[in-house]
Amino acid sequence: MDRLSLRNQLQVYRTPYEEESPFIADFLELTQDPLAYKRERLAGHFTASAWIVNKKRTHTLLTLHRKLGRWLQLGGHADGNENLIEVAMKEAQEESGLQSLRLVDSTIFDLDKHIIPERPHVPEHFHFDVRYLLEADIQEPLQISEESISLAWIAFDSVVDMIGYNPSILRMLEKTSKSEILL
Repeated sequence: MDRLSLRNQLQVYRTPYEEESPFIADFLELTQDPLAYKRERLAGHFTASAWIVNKKRTHTLLTLHRKLGRWLQLGGHADGNENLIEVAMKEAQEESGLQSLRLVDSTIFDLDKHIIPERPHVPEHFHFDVRYLLEADIQEPLQISEESISLAWIAFDSVVDMIGYNPSILRMLEKTSKSEILL
């Protein structure tokens, strides 16, 4: 995958979720920016995430993010890599230690544009997050990276209790439940 492949996928991407639909045009526009995949684009840049589920589709792996203090899917900055599938896989492996990770589908699973708060030496900016569906062996031991406070496989029916209201996470959870790519 490269910038052109992402653009092609975005052009055909459809979602029934009203809150996700407006992101498509913003993501398409960003593909035209030479700095789109770099943190140096201070207004916002591409990131990639992995929505990791177990093979039976009963649990998702979430991280308690150290800097943001919230339960989130695993993922991170592209740092110049235009292959966002590679970015999602790399970040998922680095943040979990999982070797059993498998890409379920190479098409976009979800899109989310969200604000990242200002921190010392980093202004407030947007993450244009492209998400991919991955699966992993729930029995494989997890290794917490320095980016996380904790990692946990959370049962689908316990996600809301664990994370509270996060429309982005709840949307991916609902997509997983409705997915035809089940087993």
